[in-house]
Amino acid sequence: MKIPRASAVVSTVFGIGYFPQAQGTIMSAIALPFAVLLSTKGGGIVVAGAAIIVLVIGILSCSEHVRETGNPDPSECVIDELAGQWIACAFVAFPPFQLAPFFLAFALFRLFDIWKPWPVYLAETKLHSGLAVMMDDVVAGLMAGGLSFVVHYLGWL
Repeated sequence: MKIPRASAVVSTVFGIGYFPQAQGTIMSAIALPFAVLLSTKGGGIVVAGAAIIVLVIGILSCSEHVRETGNPDPSECVIDELAGQWIACAFVAFPPFQLAPFFLAFALFRLFDIWKPWPVYLAETKLHSGLAVMMDDVVAGLMAGGLSFVVHYLGWL
């Protein structure tokens, strides 16, 4: 039995990235309730802090995974979705806690991550290795979070 590399375990978030379809959406859906839970422990600052920790770990593990596989953007790397989803959720993780803004952050993050509008596309194409894998989702998370915040703050949701 072959023991998986640590970078593969971390980058795929314990194998979630090896699901046959919709790995990114599955990871984002799993990340969502954890973002809600983290927000109840300290609001958006705790969610953002957790996202930054995951971002740093993700850059390191994805860089190693890219080097090991030779694939510049392996679809099995889903730690980027975890970081990006938590970044998006950090923008709406403030009292009084409501679930609708979290779901909006989820939907917008997935839209921007799949569609890859500028500047998400720019982050994906101009950067390399683990940084490229992670940063397009960070940018998508910032865009989704900012838009979700505005919608929630204005009372539209």
